[in-house]
Amino acid sequence: MEYEKVQQRINDVVGDNVKKLAQLFPAAVKDGEVDFEALKEELGQFVEVHSEKYELTWAGKKNAKKIAQEEIVGKTLKFIPEDSKNADTTENLYIEGDNLEVLKLIRQNYYGSIKMIYIDPPYNTGNDFVYNDTYEMSKEDSDRAEGNADQSEKYVVNSKSYNRYHANWLNMIYPRLKLAKDLLCDEGVICISIDENEVENLKKISDEIFGEINRLGVIANVNNPKGRSDDKYVATAHEYILIYAKNESLVSWYGFEPTDERIVKRYNKLDSAGKKYREIDLRKTGENDLREDRPNLFYFFYYNETTGDFYPSKDEKVPLGYMQIKPQREDGREGNWRWGLDTAILNIDSLIPKFMPSRKVWGVMEKDYLEGRALLKPTSAWTFKDVNSERGSEEFIHLGFDKRVFQKPKPIGTLCHLFDLSLGKGSRETVLDFFSGSATIAHALFKYNSEKNAQNRVIMVQLPEKCDEKSEAYKSGYRTICDLGKERIHRAGENIKQETSDTNIDIGFKVFRVADTNIKWNSLMDAGQLDLTQVESTPDLVDFMPNSNDIDIVYELMLRQRDVPLSETLEQLSDIGNRTYLYASSYLVCLESEITVGLINKLAELDPLPIKFIFRDSAFKDDIALKDETFRRLKALIEKNAGNSKVTYTVEFI
Repeated sequence: MEYEKVQQRINDVVGDNVKKLAQLFPAAVKDGEVDFEALKEELGQFVEVHSEKYELTWAGKKNAKKIAQEEIVGKTLKFIPEDSKNADTTENLYIEGDNLEVLKLIRQNYYGSIKMIYIDPPYNTGNDFVYNDTYEMSKEDSDRAEGNADQSEKYVVNSKSYNRYHANWLNMIYPRLKLAKDLLCDEGVICISIDENEVENLKKISDEIFGEINRLGVIANVNNPKGRSDDKYVATAHEYILIYAKNESLVSWYGFEPTDERIVKRYNKLDSAGKKYREIDLRKTGENDLREDRPNLFYFFYYNETTGDFYPSKDEKVPLGYMQIKPQREDGREGNWRWGLDTAILNIDSLIPKFMPSRKVWGVMEKDYLEGRALLKPTSAWTFKDVNSERGSEEFIHLGFDKRVFQKPKPIGTLCHLFDLSLGKGSRETVLDFFSGSATIAHALFKYNSEKNAQNRVIMVQLPEKCDEKSEAYKSGYRTICDLGKERIHRAGENIKQETSDTNIDIGFKVFRVADTNIKWNSLMDAGQLDLTQVESTPDLVDFMPNSNDIDIVYELMLRQRDVPLSETLEQLSDIGNRTYLYASSYLVCLESEITVGLINKLAELDPLPIKFIFRDSAFKDDIALKDETFRRLKALIEKNAGNSKVTYTVEFI
């Protein structure tokens, strides 16, 4: 009998893309292969007339595409409980490691489920680090730190003197953005901070990956009104934020609430119910808004000052005792109203006849209420006080840090404004930052959740860059940027809890670290490297690497499951066995070294029944009949439990 095996491969990027293509153009995919001639026909037999075409290209682009699709081999995520906070309940994650590797490792777990991605990558100023994706770790490196790879050589300084200065940066950012797109949900957005060094290249590369039609905007974020003192000719006062949707037609996009003091001050009138409003002229004032341009928006209002009667009408005859009000322009010509006649009739209670002393005519004003007001559309230039880079340092110091520990942390206001646009009030979404630095995004999200009554989760990824021994960070006890980031998350959460005692937000975080695999995916027994005496004395050597522990093995298996967050609960089923675990109340992982009929009986009685069972192949020894019976019995139970729904999960072996 053929038994299903847990796949060593985590991702199949090319296969996923072919499936997407098959959904759009079924005739172009045959037996899992793309028929390019058929695809051309589906696209109207389009043929490029010339070899030249508009695109961004650079040295290494083809390899960057290849890197994005390459499988991640021999790596896993190791749970670090001693660095975590509220690990049993939190939904926030902090992952230490090269973000290219991490994005590949978590791709199955979070495929199409991230609502917002924010990144603040290296700006390529000539002094920034770029990731060295061709770096290969030696056996000696791998053995250090008890199997945890020393990643200090994962990045190099990208000097402007290099011939491939821009190409190096593009080769770094391209595969990461390609993988990021897979993680975004259909309604999601990605926001990228950048300065003038690479903004044009980033825009072109993002247009290619996400689609120009999905570019929602480019914001000039005025974070240094005085300008940078070290600029030679023009003191730069801003940086940019590029915002792209996964799908512009489906994107969830919110605006800003009218909380700005300058805006609120305009709502200086009160109605009979005590609600604030302001008056807005109902006339259209554009150059092409004359009566002859839009005749359907021209009509009259009639007002009786004695009785207070007021109504709109197309009738030009003025009733006795009434005055006629029309949309008259300053130059005397007849214009238009902003509303059609039907809308004016339905909303007459929100309209007011009013004499305009400056124009010496009567007009009509709309009551625009502050309460329930439509959210404000963001402008392309942000001059908010809380996006100033000085605020970032002040917020850092407020948590008790020396400002010299981390230079120019991002202001949390910048991120909170982006949350306003992409998350909204009362939201429960997942946010990702894979260049998390000092973990500003966690600080900002804790604050946002507290103020907006929201329960958003955050996933942070950061390379454990070593702190220079002469740096203030090192002197303060932080050996890597990750050490500093984790400490900031801890302090920020506690600070917000203290300042808003009635808030009920998740300020915990579960820490993982990129590490070498725990599982011997290619059996040493098959390779003839283990004899039966070894198996009897140390059965774990058949399946697992030396010094592996069960918890890490379970998480490594879960990296191969679609839509299963790493924040889910992990329970040891001690009443069944010493090494049997239930993940997310749905995935049963049995790492017992010997399977018995009694153990299978206990598993079959679980209620509710897990949707997948995973066993060690070696645990059945040479009892093929027991393995076959186990497979049939549990598979039948799962299918029965699934009812009419399609069975996705079953029984697998490692």
